[in-house]
Formats: sequence, C-alpha cells, structure tokens
Amino acid sequence: MAAPAYAGIPLTHRKYASSLAIVTGHEDPKKPGSRVDWERLAESVDTIVVLMGVKTLKKIVDGLMRGGRDPGTAIAIIERGTTADQRVTAGTLRDILQKAEERGVKPPAVIVIGDIVRLREEVSWFRK
Repeated sequence: MAAPAYAGIPLTHRKYASSLAIVTGHEDPKKPGSRVDWERLAESVDTIVVLMGVKTLKKIVDGLMRGGRDPGTAIAIIERGTTADQRVTAGTLRDILQKAEERGVKPPAVIVIGDIVRLREEVSWFRK
C-alpha cells in the first residue's frame, strides 16, 4: 500500500473508487489452477492492486478486458516503490503493454488498475 501512496495514487476515494482488491500476479506454478479470476475482478472491483505482476501483465490486461473492463481504464506500474529509484509507467489497459515494453519495466513492481490512477498528477507529493 505504500508504493501507490508514494506514487500519488490513493487506493480508494469516495468520489471515484469504493472497492479495492489486492491480488498476486504470480501464483505458484505447481498450484493446481489459478485462484485469481481476472474476468470477475473486472466487473466487481473499482481498484485492483497487483503484486508481482510484471511478467504476467499481458494475461492480466487481457483477462480484465475480456471481463468487460474498459480499455481506457487507467493503469500504473510502480517500479521499486518508495525508493529513490521509484519509477511510474502510466497508461491505459489499451496501451500499457507497449509503454511497459518501451520503458523496459522490470520487477519489483506494484500495478494499480482503475480510474483512481488518474488522480496521480493531483495527489503526487513524493515527486514534488
């Protein structure tokens, strides 16, 4: 929860996001079946925080859009959150894969998905 705060992204806000889910993006490969239902999350939660999801970003984005999440939904990838080397790559579900590739996004990172990400420019205190 600290990385989004340092990036200026509140996880809830009474005007924009009333619900929050924190999920892993990297489940144990030996585990039988995934417990994360991206399609269901797309329709049931305002803000989704994904831990360890850089390597599965395409699967996450595809699942959310298949589940009906608007391709214009805001998303931010926060690399090395809360450190002096923190870097944020922001975009939409539609363009984040390309932006992440162009910027060479690497773990460790926290991903925040939801229109709450758009408040980043207003709230970001750490960059200032």
